Amino acid sequence: MDRREMLLQMLNETVTRALGFYRNIHDPDVMIYELWSARDIIAHLTFWHESFARNVEDLVNNRKPIPLKGRFVDLNQAGVDAMRTETLETILERFRSAQQMIREHILDPTLMLIPYKKGSRDYTPEEHLEIVDAHINQHMQDVVMHGAGG
Repeated sequence: MDRREMLLQMLNETVTRALGFYRNIHDPDVMIYELWSARDIIAHLTFWHESFARNVEDLVNNRKPIPLKGRFVDLNQAGVDAMRTETLETILERFRSAQQMIREHILDPTLMLIPYKKGSRDYTPEEHLEIVDAHINQHMQDVVMHGAGG
C-alpha cells in the first residue's frame, strides 16, 4: 500500500467515526465554541469536504476546478449558515457523499496538485489528505470533549 492509499484509509476511518458519532449524538445543539454548536461543526466540516471533493473530481475529469474564494473566517461562517436549514441527516449524507467522491478519485495517478482556496498554494493529494484528516479529528476531539455525547 502506498502513502496515498494509507492516508485515504486513515481519512475513511476518520469520516466513518465522525458519521457514527453524529448519527448517535445526544444533543447536536450543544455549544462547542462560542458561536458554533456540534451541529454547526459537522456543517463546517461538510462544507470543506464538499469543496475538496469537487476540486478532486474536476481535476480527474479534466475540468478547471473552482476553489473557494474569500477569507477563512467568512468562508467558514458562510458554509455553516448555508446548512442551517438542512436536517442533521441531510448534512451527514452530504458529508458521506463527499467522502465517497474523494475515495473514487483521489488515487488517480494523474492527480498531482489540488487547489485549496484562492490565494492559497495548491497541495499534493497526500498533503490534502493529511490536512483534512487532522482538521476533522481536531473538531471531533472538541465535540467529544465538550460533552455532546455519542
